[in-house]
Amino acid sequence: MKFSKWLLVLSVFLLEACELKLKPFEDESVKQRIEVCRYDRLESQYLTTGDFSALQQMNTDFPMETRTLLEDVLRIGEVNDPQINHKFLAFYQDSTLQTILSDAEAQYANMDDINKLLNSSFDRLKVYIPTLPIPQIYAQIGALDQSIVVGNQTIGISLDKYLGKDYPLYKKYYYPSQIKTMTRDNIVPDCLNFYLLSLYPMHDFESRTQLERDLHIGKIMWVCNIALGYKFFKSRYVNMIDQYMNKNKSISIENLLKNNDYSYIIKM
Repeated sequence: MKFSKWLLVLSVFLLEACELKLKPFEDESVKQRIEVCRYDRLESQYLTTGDFSALQQMNTDFPMETRTLLEDVLRIGEVNDPQINHKFLAFYQDSTLQTILSDAEAQYANMDDINKLLNSSFDRLKVYIPTLPIPQIYAQIGALDQSIVVGNQTIGISLDKYLGKDYPLYKKYYYPSQIKTMTRDNIVPDCLNFYLLSLYPMHDFESRTQLERDLHIGKIMWVCNIALGYKFFKSRYVNMIDQYMNKNKSISIENLLKNNDYSYIIKM
């Protein structure tokens, strides 16, 4: 995917903050643990049963997530519109969206595997980048729009975009090349990729060549592979970064991320 498409996602869907749900630890020296906030469960409860208490909890406990969902993801109106709750409920009465709500709830009844991989990945990143802020992460159900929304140290996962390569509804709206990335296995890599892109954007984007833009994405993906502990992202540009780093082992990952000069890599 070209860098401009990634940049568009990051520039349009900026969030502020959500409440971070952490497992309790008595010892403060223990590493901070990440657990995905299950905002999607409240959303599904309201949209399938009309439970007003679920809507109230969405608005009181997750105000920024709700605003972002309504105004930026679904784009159905402003959160302070007197009719917004009716519009929200009516929007999801579509049979396709009701099916997605049900299927997402069933597939993601348990997200322990995702929490585990998120923690191990950020643990690895913190070794290389000690100052890296740990993001607040939550799950939501959109309307087959954006997969990941990133903002001020916040990551939102749209579960409706990760229902599997064999999910029947996807075949109506997406190309096979897109569908193969809409799986559970893509969630954590996508979270890492978009989050690092938000923290280490490409400067002077408009004046850069396409090769430089592709190398910037390749650099981010290469670091994501390091965080994951396996080679998930594969491309010519990831390989170029890998070769460069193997020849320049003194360069830290943090400095690699901060450096926007790709002339040395291009000349290799």
